[in-house]
Amino acid sequence: MSPSISHSYIVYLGSHSFGPNPSSFDVEAVTNSHYDLLGSYVGSTEKAKEAIFYSYNRYINGFAAVLDEDEAVEIAKNPKVVSVFLNKEQKLHTTHSWDFLGLVGNGVFPQASIWRKTLGEDVIIGNIDTGVWPESKSFSDEGIGPIPKQWRGICQTHINNTQDKFQCNRKLIGARFFYKGYEAFMGEKMNASMISARDEEGHGSHTLSTAGGSFVGGASVLGFGNGTASGGSPKARVATYKACWPPITVFGGGCLDADLLAAIEAAISDGVHVLSMSLGSDAPPEYFQSAISIGTFHAVANGIIVVGSGGNSGPFPGTVTNNEPWMLTVAASTIDRDFANFVTLGNKKIFKGASLSEYGLPSTKMYPLIGGVDAKAINASLEEALNCLDGTLDPEKVKGKILLCLGGGSADKGVLAASVGAVGMILANDKSSWNQISADPHVLPASNVDFENGNDIYSYINSTKSPLAYISRVKTELGVKPAPFVASFSSRGPNLLEPAILKPDVTAPGVNIIAAYSEAISPTGLESDKRRTPYIAR
Repeated sequence: MSPSISHSYIVYLGSHSFGPNPSSFDVEAVTNSHYDLLGSYVGSTEKAKEAIFYSYNRYINGFAAVLDEDEAVEIAKNPKVVSVFLNKEQKLHTTHSWDFLGLVGNGVFPQASIWRKTLGEDVIIGNIDTGVWPESKSFSDEGIGPIPKQWRGICQTHINNTQDKFQCNRKLIGARFFYKGYEAFMGEKMNASMISARDEEGHGSHTLSTAGGSFVGGASVLGFGNGTASGGSPKARVATYKACWPPITVFGGGCLDADLLAAIEAAISDGVHVLSMSLGSDAPPEYFQSAISIGTFHAVANGIIVVGSGGNSGPFPGTVTNNEPWMLTVAASTIDRDFANFVTLGNKKIFKGASLSEYGLPSTKMYPLIGGVDAKAINASLEEALNCLDGTLDPEKVKGKILLCLGGGSADKGVLAASVGAVGMILANDKSSWNQISADPHVLPASNVDFENGNDIYSYINSTKSPLAYISRVKTELGVKPAPFVASFSSRGPNLLEPAILKPDVTAPGVNIIAAYSEAISPTGLESDKRRTPYIAR
């Protein structure tokens, strides 16, 4: 008989018998009951203490532990146990917009603006994500009064990095981090110097500032979209709960269920009013098999509004996630701002695209145009070359030309195109992306065009022996119509788990949104479902 394999699991036991303000005695008693329960299956309470790495003991009743498969199966049979499920990895659903929504007009608050009264003053917004870059101006506490008395949280900055000058203030009033579930999933300890609330990825800073960032004048991305940026509630207080670390699996986001559940319980205990979560699974799990479902249920039961992103798996039907009836699920829509440039072909046809490239080509010259298939390296397949994958293009064929690639906006493809000698790049959407073009920062002149325009450009290449093209510089366009429309990448209903419950609930801006970022990494993409959730969490 082969030995049973160990994994990390979450054991959910439901609610507590005590009220919303547990005493230290209550908390200790719950933790001991967890040790006793597990100890009856693993041989002793001492072994149980070694196995349990989280005891959810205040607002959620359960624990996370490393168990053999056989032990997990037996524990699930206990009538006191609601559910037992694996500690799984969830993924991140990766300032003119407020004018577009009618909240501000030319820098002035209209009479009907819902912003006029308080700007979200003293609302406490918690964000479960990759942490925060506290030095960002979006989290400046200039002009903000004392921290609200109802706040019960802390500023937990790091474990072992004394060089990190991370500080909270009257705006960024709280910070915590949760990593034990990540370690249990990996089966090894993290480098202690890396364990902190600081955002090394950019996602958390972006989403938190979109929800509650202060007014920041002169904001832009690489010089585009100049204006005043702010969150939906610029006078709100914000707190970060870092539960997402470097991705473990190819399609993962480094957000482990056990850590997410611990973060949610901490947010409840700290006293947040709104909880924003721009993350989730590809397919919605059963409610009792989901840390997000369980945690957010208890958050709502304690008076917290929970806002979650619906996912980035559109435009296919039945892809929406975070579809719990107690959660406000948000789809992504566009705003009336484009970061536009234009592709001109040798036949004089002009196509509008999108980009955030700082670079342009001399306007007096057309350049040779080549498709990825025509630039194929000897050992590459046609499909690989069509998508301009790494190692599939022949530099001798590409050098000095504009390269046409299939696959939509990708800053990585721009780096690859430049490395094989391209002077510019056109990214043509595939059928799944259709008309949703993306403004990405690029290292060379580049433009993302929609599916139909891409087909026209491919047809042009095939119609002439010497195809030519030119890519203009990027300009910011306002008043673009139609707007808003739902982004192609935004996950769609119906809700496959509970078809009678319509999801998503609402749409909010989620394409090309300007907000804070982490200085630990350069921004390589502004498009994602993750951007829209904070618009509602305000």
